[in-house]
Amino acid sequence: SPTRDDAKAAIRTFETKYGAKYPKAVNCLTKDTDALLAFYDFPAEHWVHLRTTNPIPVNRLIESTFATLRHRTVKVKGAFSNESALGMLYQLGLEAEK
Repeated sequence: SPTRDDAKAAIRTFETKYGAKYPKAVNCLTKDTDALLAFYDFPAEHWVHLRTTNPIPVNRLIESTFATLRHRTVKVKGAFSNESALGMLYQLGLEAEK
Protein backbone atom coordinates (compact mmCIF):
# COMPACT_ATOMS: atom_id res chain seq x y z
CA SER A 1 0.00 0.00 0.00
CA PRO A 2 1.26 3.50 -0.72
CA THR A 3 0.46 4.80 2.79
CA ARG A 4 0.11 3.47 6.33
CA ASP A 5 -3.61 4.31 6.32
CA ASP A 6 -4.13 2.29 3.14
CA ALA A 7 -2.25 -0.63 4.68
CA LYS A 8 -4.37 -0.49 7.83
CA ALA A 9 -7.51 -0.43 5.69
CA ALA A 10 -6.27 -3.50 3.81
CA ILE A 11 -5.66 -5.29 7.11
CA ARG A 12 -9.20 -4.43 8.27
CA THR A 13 -10.56 -5.78 4.96
CA PHE A 14 -8.54 -8.98 5.41
CA GLU A 15 -9.84 -9.30 8.97
CA THR A 16 -13.45 -8.91 7.84
CA LYS A 17 -13.10 -11.26 4.88
CA TYR A 18 -11.06 -14.07 6.47
CA GLY A 19 -11.57 -13.65 10.23
CA ALA A 20 -14.07 -16.50 10.57
CA LYS A 21 -12.12 -18.98 8.43
CA TYR A 22 -8.56 -18.15 9.59
CA PRO A 23 -8.81 -16.65 13.10
CA LYS A 24 -5.18 -17.43 14.06
CA ALA A 25 -3.80 -15.74 10.94
CA VAL A 26 -5.98 -12.70 11.47
CA ASN A 27 -5.00 -12.53 15.14
CA CYS A 28 -1.30 -12.70 14.23
CA LEU A 29 -1.70 -9.95 11.66
CA THR A 30 -3.77 -7.64 13.83
CA LYS A 31 -1.75 -8.01 17.05
CA ASP A 32 1.51 -7.23 15.25
CA THR A 33 0.22 -4.47 12.97
CA ASP A 34 2.48 -1.77 14.40
CA ALA A 35 5.63 -3.87 13.96
CA LEU A 36 4.50 -5.00 10.52
CA LEU A 37 4.00 -1.44 9.32
CA ALA A 38 7.07 0.08 11.02
CA PHE A 39 8.80 0.56 7.67
CA TYR A 40 6.35 3.43 6.95
CA ASP A 41 8.33 5.45 9.53
CA PHE A 42 11.25 5.59 7.07
CA PRO A 43 11.52 7.42 3.72
CA ALA A 44 9.68 5.68 0.87
CA GLU A 45 12.87 5.01 -1.11
CA HIS A 46 14.03 2.71 1.72
CA TRP A 47 10.83 0.64 1.95
CA VAL A 48 11.80 -1.99 -0.59
CA HIS A 49 14.94 -2.80 1.41
CA LEU A 50 13.20 -2.76 4.78
CA ARG A 51 10.27 -5.01 3.94
CA THR A 52 11.92 -7.53 1.63
CA THR A 53 11.46 -11.21 2.38
CA ASN A 54 14.23 -12.38 0.06
CA PRO A 55 16.84 -14.16 2.19
CA ILE A 56 19.21 -14.96 -0.69
CA PRO A 57 21.60 -11.97 -0.35
CA VAL A 58 22.00 -12.57 3.38
CA ASN A 59 22.59 -16.28 2.85
CA ARG A 60 25.19 -15.60 0.17
CA LEU A 61 27.04 -13.24 2.49
CA ILE A 62 27.01 -15.76 5.32
CA GLU A 63 27.97 -18.58 2.96
CA SER A 64 30.95 -16.70 1.57
CA THR A 65 32.17 -15.80 5.06
CA PHE A 66 31.97 -19.36 6.37
CA ALA A 67 33.26 -21.02 3.20
CA THR A 68 36.81 -20.09 4.21
CA LEU A 69 36.32 -21.63 7.65
CA ARG A 70 34.77 -24.80 6.26
CA HIS A 71 37.60 -25.35 3.77
CA ARG A 72 40.27 -24.95 6.43
CA THR A 73 38.61 -27.19 9.01
CA VAL A 74 38.13 -30.09 6.57
CA LYS A 75 41.82 -30.03 5.61
CA VAL A 76 43.13 -30.07 9.19
CA LYS A 77 40.57 -32.34 10.88
CA GLY A 78 42.09 -33.90 14.01
CA ALA A 79 45.31 -31.90 13.86
CA PHE A 80 44.46 -29.44 16.66
CA SER A 81 43.07 -29.48 20.17
CA ASN A 82 39.65 -27.93 20.68
CA GLU A 83 41.16 -24.72 22.06
CA SER A 84 43.64 -24.23 19.22
CA ALA A 85 40.99 -25.11 16.62
CA LEU A 86 38.64 -22.49 18.08
CA GLY A 87 41.47 -19.95 18.03
CA MET A 88 42.22 -20.75 14.39
CA LEU A 89 38.54 -20.50 13.44
CA TYR A 90 38.28 -17.17 15.21
CA GLN A 91 41.26 -15.76 13.35
CA LEU A 92 40.00 -17.12 10.02
CA GLY A 93 36.62 -15.54 10.74
CA LEU A 94 38.24 -12.18 11.37
CA GLU A 95 40.13 -12.42 8.08
CA ALA A 96 37.04 -13.55 6.15
CA GLU A 97 35.05 -10.69 7.63
CA LYS A 98 37.49 -8.16 6.14
